[in-house]
Amino acid sequence: MSFESLELDPVLLQAVEELGFTRPTTIQTQVIPVAMEGRDIMASAPTGTGKTAAFLLPMMQHMIDFPRRKPGPARALILTPTRELALQITEQAEALAAHTFLKVASIIGGVAEETQLPALEKTVDIVIATPGRLMQYIEDERFDSRDIEVLVLDEADRMLDMGFIGDVDRIAAEARWRKQTMLFSATLEGAGLKSFSEDLLKDPAEFYAEPPRSERKKIQQLVYFADTAEHKFKILKHLLQQEEVQRSIIFVKTRERLAELVSQLQGSGIDCAWLRGEMEQEKRVEALQRFRSGKVTILVATDVAARGIDLPDVSHVFNYDMPRSADTYVHRIGRTGRAGKKGCAINLVEAHDVGMMERVERYTEEKMMRRVVDSMRPQHKISKVATKKKEKKDEEKKTDKKPKEKIRHRVTKNKGKPDWAKKHAEKAAKVAAKDEAK
Repeated sequence: MSFESLELDPVLLQAVEELGFTRPTTIQTQVIPVAMEGRDIMASAPTGTGKTAAFLLPMMQHMIDFPRRKPGPARALILTPTRELALQITEQAEALAAHTFLKVASIIGGVAEETQLPALEKTVDIVIATPGRLMQYIEDERFDSRDIEVLVLDEADRMLDMGFIGDVDRIAAEARWRKQTMLFSATLEGAGLKSFSEDLLKDPAEFYAEPPRSERKKIQQLVYFADTAEHKFKILKHLLQQEEVQRSIIFVKTRERLAELVSQLQGSGIDCAWLRGEMEQEKRVEALQRFRSGKVTILVATDVAARGIDLPDVSHVFNYDMPRSADTYVHRIGRTGRAGKKGCAINLVEAHDVGMMERVERYTEEKMMRRVVDSMRPQHKISKVATKKKEKKDEEKKTDKKPKEKIRHRVTKNKGKPDWAKKHAEKAAKVAAKDEAK
């Protein structure tokens, strides 16, 4: 299928071509035709599947087909969990609307109010916002939701995880005259998300778009086993110094772990930038700018801090700590191997991480390749832990044990007693012999 076959306006097709999009992705071919019919959408679309254009294009097509008659507030609202993701969507929306009359604006935290005045006071068609900051303007009666026709919730699962459900419910209620709602999430599992979607969507069309296997195969997944935390850091430091590791993101579980690892790296002469939750916007922007510009080639981040960021040309993702869930793992490694390029995900696994590693392998249906650094081989043979259960089962199958014979109770209950049948037969024979003698 081509973008032309989706019956998009020529001005949108021109922008699509300028962005370098050649053919629509799976989620785009599924969503765009149905969304253009006005139906509510509920879609599972992981990072890197092209979901942003999947909701922007039909939204823009609707506004081109039905232009506004007079100036007014936003006609479409897109809610996202993070500022970085909001800015990325804003950038793509402006690019797709480059040859149209549509105006795009954003409302996010950490930005001076003056820069957001167009979204609040002037005519604007599409607003991309984070729930917290938008709710502030709604409570101050500075944002008008009455003209919103299309509401999009991007990365809805992350918004729930980050505690935005109350704000999103209130914003949706403010936009109650809308004609269409689209919800996108990395996974559609979980009672919370299902209950949330039932309140917002009316008879939605559901789509599940996994990245094509050819795309997933572009990310090589490796495992290095480590005996201790010290051993793991030595392996990480060695791998970071390899020529093929050009730009990398290192994921850790907590802010405490991040502070510890950053200190270790800098103490070893390895410069890096870092992102953590509840970080001042100015410092976040500075860290991302240092990484994007190439001043540093290593970014250490927690999952919360890294949500929604899109960084180009990341050659490697390191899971210094394994994530708490398999879908978070997929989000992490999706930061590499983007835009058709190959990438590499390296997992540094201690004994307590083996269970999570196995769950990830079952979830992705892909086996991670085991690797070792010759001079840093694990001494306690931790890799055997991962296959212990399998080996045990194999041994049980191979062992040629004869099945234990089942002994019936009636055979053993008279064990040690006379054979009464034989005795009776002998007695009968004696009686018969006496009778014959007479």
